[in-house]
Amino acid sequence: MPKPTADVTEAELAILQRLWVHEAASMRQLVDELYPSGGASAYATVQKLLERLEAKELGRRERTDGPWQFRARVSRDELLSRRLRRVAEQLCDGSLAPVLTHLVRGQRLTPAERAELRQLLTELSQEPPTRSSGRRAGGA
Repeated sequence: MPKPTADVTEAELAILQRLWVHEAASMRQLVDELYPSGGASAYATVQKLLERLEAKELGRRERTDGPWQFRARVSRDELLSRRLRRVAEQLCDGSLAPVLTHLVRGQRLTPAERAELRQLLTELSQEPPTRSSGRRAGGA
């Protein structure tokens, strides 16, 4: 499981985004996508970013018949959830409600997005409570 304290830099996130799209990629493929003009420094940069992702347990390399293949060990949804939880802990005493409310009010949702949100709320209201509400004792 990825370390909960390991944050992702913007450069590391760019690598993860490519890996989420392609599922697996060689270093050459990543260099070509991220730094089309290439060069030795671009190759070294991608190599260092991949090493950092591996150290954070967010990425892994696999040996194949050809060059090493790199894969994400964390999904986009997992990373999003971790980041939102961190924001909730830091700014909202652990409650996700203010974060979600701000996101929904701050951006106009399409009719399809509103319908999806309504469906999710309906589904969640029918489930028995299995988790904490995310609020700490004494929280709002």
